Amino acid sequence: MCLILIAHQCHPEYPLGLIANRDEYYRRPTRPAHWWPERPDLLAGKDLEAGGTWLGITRSGRLAAVTNVREPQLAAPGGCSRGHLTRRYLEDEIGNEDYRGLLQETGDRYRGYNLVFGSPGALHYFSNRGNMPRRLESGIYGLSNAALDTPWPKVRRGKSLLQEQLEKPRLDTTELLGVLASTETAADAELPSTGVSSEWERKLSAIRITGTDYGTRSSTALVIDRRGEVRFHERSLAPEPGEDIHVCFRLEA
Repeated sequence: MCLILIAHQCHPEYPLGLIANRDEYYRRPTRPAHWWPERPDLLAGKDLEAGGTWLGITRSGRLAAVTNVREPQLAAPGGCSRGHLTRRYLEDEIGNEDYRGLLQETGDRYRGYNLVFGSPGALHYFSNRGNMPRRLESGIYGLSNAALDTPWPKVRRGKSLLQEQLEKPRLDTTELLGVLASTETAADAELPSTGVSSEWERKLSAIRITGTDYGTRSSTALVIDRRGEVRFHERSLAPEPGEDIHVCFRLEA
């Protein structure tokens, strides 16, 4: 997943709104969000190659989402799958502080990652790339393939668009997915320098990445209201028009 936007404790009716795009090669087998048969309380998509997930939530309100850190100098495969970080948190009953300790102990087993985990009342951020772990205060956050709130163009624009949604009395998941749909790329002068070619920097600067081999595979909008009801709306995106799949779920408080 390459973009997560979070509205945490900053809307009177919704303690949490989280929207996210997952970018991946189209050849990597994936199952859209579903209730996992082996874990009936877990709602998440599934990476069928490594068995993990990029974003999920449980009936008890535990949630987790992960992004990779862009490190082209480490392009060779290696390390454990980062999707297992989210899966373990969602499957286990480990407390947040204990899980943060576990992440610190095992960080060198993984390529670079950013992880958001917790619940609306206690949301945490951790990265294994030297950024201090922290509990998130109320506010709007943006996370792409660098540290939390690194002001890449897609992060700045996404946070601004999310702020516009928060000015409405009701958060609509379809409208929130619209925030994730922009294919506009940034001007060259705004592009970060992360070690990939300028052509790729430009392509990756869009909120939604399009392409024939690599692109945004899914967009997810997750909102939790003050009664604890969860609405989860995912759009699986195909490289060919007209082949998108929508799934919607509601978890009663």
